[in-house]
Parts: sequence; structure tokens; C-alpha cells
Amino acid sequence: MDKCVAIITARGGSKRIPRKNIRDFMGQPILKYSIDAALTSHCFDEVVVSTDDREIRDISISFGAKVPFLRSKHTSDDFATTADVIEEVLLEYKKRGDNFEYCCCIYPTAPFLTSRRLKEAFDLLKERNADSVIPVVRFGYPIQRALKIEGGRLSMIRPENIDSRSQNLMPAYHDAGQFYWLDSTAFLKTRKIFTDNTVPIEITESEAQDLDNEEDWKMAQLKYKILRGAA
Repeated sequence: MDKCVAIITARGGSKRIPRKNIRDFMGQPILKYSIDAALTSHCFDEVVVSTDDREIRDISISFGAKVPFLRSKHTSDDFATTADVIEEVLLEYKKRGDNFEYCCCIYPTAPFLTSRRLKEAFDLLKERNADSVIPVVRFGYPIQRALKIEGGRLSMIRPENIDSRSQNLMPAYHDAGQFYWLDSTAFLKTRKIFTDNTVPIEITESEAQDLDNEEDWKMAQLKYKILRGAA
């Protein structure tokens, strides 16, 4: 039986939205939604929160996650990458004699994430023998017809596409910013989340929302009310 670990990355510092990872979202600390999705998916032998913050640690444990150690200084500053955090957790568990064939990095501000999506992505990872599976959202407008503003004037970035029909342009996608399923061996070898053997799982715009500022937060709450019927 393959062993799997969920690694929820919840650093204490947040510049644009202070204490974002435990801020109240529809009556619960937003971190709880990621923990609940991981636990109810039944994909994981361990659901771990990686944090440098003791309050986040205590809240995570109260919701059923494990926090076996706090982050090192290296993975706690503004320059630490997601890959740094994943690697630290996997290697720390290895030191303790615990190896995981698969891991899933889950962001702590993903209230629309469901256990069903986690299971679908895990099945895809194994079926396709992929290094990683990343959820993506299709851009609503062709990026080949994107505009730029220079010197107060508007122009196309790719002017050759000015007369192209939208339906004739290749669809483009962006990272949904929710989770990354990884083959642990492949990841530790390359330290890369995105490789030539990465497989996408497409989700809808309604299933994802960036949370980088107050406007994003309000939009996410409105979306949540509509989708989940939370009046």
C-alpha cells in the first residue's frame, strides 16, 4: 500500500493580508478548509501542517492535523519556496524512518478545494505515472490578444493576432493555486514541482480564487455563499 502525506504550507507571516492563513472565512479559520479536505479524502497516512507559528500549530492540531516539528529558519523567511518546504518535510520524515511514496502540497487558503478533487488528482498521478499533477484554470479570454499600456498608450503585446478569431487561438491555462500532487522520489531527485512529466487536471473558475488582497477575500466569500448556499 502506497504511503501518502499531505503537506499544508501555513507560514505565520503574510504581508498583504495579515495572519491570512488563520483569518476567519465564513465562520472558520480558512486553514480548516484545507485540513478538512485532506482528512476527508482518505488519501493520506499523515496530514501535516508545515508552519513556523505556534498559534497556527495549535489551531492545526485542534482541527486534526499533525505538526511534528516547526519550520527551520531557512523555510520561514520571505524567500523560501514551496519546493523548499516540501523537501524539508519529506527529509525530516526520512530521518525519522518514515518514507512516503507520494505527497500532496496543499495551500492553506483554498476554501473551494474538495476531497473529491484530491482523490481524482491522485488517481490521475498514478494512472499516468506522472511526476506531478497540478490543477489548472482556463483563462477566460485568449492571452494571445492581451494588451499593454506604455507611455499612456494602449497597444497589443502580439499585434499579429489583432484580427485572429478567439476560437482559433490555443487555449491557455494558469495554476489554480490549490495543491500539487507529487511522486516523492521524482520530486526529491529534481526538487521541481513542474517537470516535463507534469499532468494537468482542469477545474472551473468557480472552484478557485486567488486570495492576495481584501478584494479577493470579499470575492471569495461571495462566491462561497453562492456555491455552498451559506447565507
